[in-house]
Amino acid sequence: MSSIDQSGTFTLGDRAVRRLGYGAMQLAGPGVFGPPKDHDAAVAVLREAIASGVDHIDTSDFYGPHVTNQIIREALHPYPDDLVIVTKIGARRGADKSWIPAFSPAELTQAVHDNLRNLGLDALDVVNLRCMIDPHHPAEGSIEAPLSVLADLQRQGLVRHIGLSHVTPTQVAEGRRICKIVGVQNHYNLAHRDDDALIDQLARDGIAYVPYFPLGGFNPLQSSTLSAVAARLDATPMQVALAWLLRRSPNILLIPGTSSLLHLRENLAAAACALPDDAINELEHVAGIVPA
Repeated sequence: MSSIDQSGTFTLGDRAVRRLGYGAMQLAGPGVFGPPKDHDAAVAVLREAIASGVDHIDTSDFYGPHVTNQIIREALHPYPDDLVIVTKIGARRGADKSWIPAFSPAELTQAVHDNLRNLGLDALDVVNLRCMIDPHHPAEGSIEAPLSVLADLQRQGLVRHIGLSHVTPTQVAEGRRICKIVGVQNHYNLAHRDDDALIDQLARDGIAYVPYFPLGGFNPLQSSTLSAVAARLDATPMQVALAWLLRRSPNILLIPGTSSLLHLRENLAAAACALPDDAINELEHVAGIVPA
C-alpha cells in the first residue's frame, strides 16, 4: 500500500476518491496571478501527483486567470479515467490582481465555458459556486439566483455535480433545497474551527467537506504547539496539520497545494502520519477545545 492509500476514500459526487488530493492554486504566479516562475516544475508536480496516486485535483479558471487550468491540461490531458477535477466559479480577476465577484448569469455561464475550454473537457466533474458576498469572509445572503444558474448548466450536461465554497451553514441549507450538493469547501484548520458542527452534519449526510488553508490562521504561540508535536513525531507541521484533518472526520477531503516536488512528497506522506492520543489532545488545545 502506498502512503496516499492510507488516507482512505470518500465518495465525491458519484466517484470514490482518495481523501488526500492536490490543490492547483499555487501553480500560478505570485498572488495567484500570471504564469509560474518555473513552468516545467509546475508540470512536473502535477505529473508526480498523479503518478503517486492523487485522483482529485482542485482548481479554478480564475487562478491566473486561466493559467492553472492550461497547465493541468498540458501536463495531464488526456486525463486518467479515475481523475476527478473540481473547479469553482463566482469570481474574476482584475488587472490589479483583485478578486471581483462574478455572479451574473452571463458571468457564471462564461466561467463554466472557460473552464471547459482551458481544461479540454466536454463536462466538468464538480463545480463549486464560490460565494463572493464578502470576498474575505463567508457572509449571509441568498445564493438562490447564482446557484439556479449553475443548476441549469448542470441540466444542460455541462456540469456533472455541484458544490459550494466560502459559505455559511444557512447558505448550505439553502443550496441543498435548490439542487444536490456534493461538497462544501471552506476555511477550516486546527485553529479555525467555526465549521465543526457543519462538518459533522455533512458527514451524516454523506457530503464531502474540503478545508482550505490547513496551516492558516495560526499565531506564533499556536504555531509553537504544532511545531512541538511535529518535532516529537519526526514530521513537518504541515504533515501533522493534514493528518489531524484526516482524523477529524471521514468526509474531509484534503487539497494541499504546492509548486515544489519536495513539498508535494511531504504532503502526500501525511496520509501515513499516525497521531497518538496525547498529540491529539495537545492539538485540540490549539483552538482552545478541551477533548472530552
